Amino acid sequence: MRLVVDSSVAVKWFVTEAQSDEAQAVLDHELIAPQLLVAECANVFWKKARKHEMTPGQAMIAAANVSGVVELMGLSNLVMRAVDLANRLPHPAYDCFYLALAEMERCPLVTADDRLRRKLDEAGDICAAEILTLDTPMFARGMP
Repeated sequence: MRLVVDSSVAVKWFVTEAQSDEAQAVLDHELIAPQLLVAECANVFWKKARKHEMTPGQAMIAAANVSGVVELMGLSNLVMRAVDLANRLPHPAYDCFYLALAEMERCPLVTADDRLRRKLDEAGDICAAEILTLDTPMFARGMP
């Protein structure tokens, strides 16, 4: 299955934290993301290195490996819809690039971002993309 994945899921591939096992199950699918994913993940890894949750070397390796796991898509054809979604939700535009890509590619977005999920639930039919969380049964441990 083709899926859009955001940084809240991608980080869990490289750092053990809650729902890392479920995030690993996402890797069994064809994954795409806006190019923004690399920058967002790199920033998370940098923060974790600053907090001594990983070494600077581990942070660099993790950041370098993100792009090898996901097909990265350009931002220019997503920007109008991302800003529209950001204004209508309201929610930060960088998260809305993932939503815009999911709409454009007609495939689900997988996220571990509870705040984004709540905003979408409250907003109703603003976004046409299907949203999956790591609690979705297809990502449960022990599932094929």
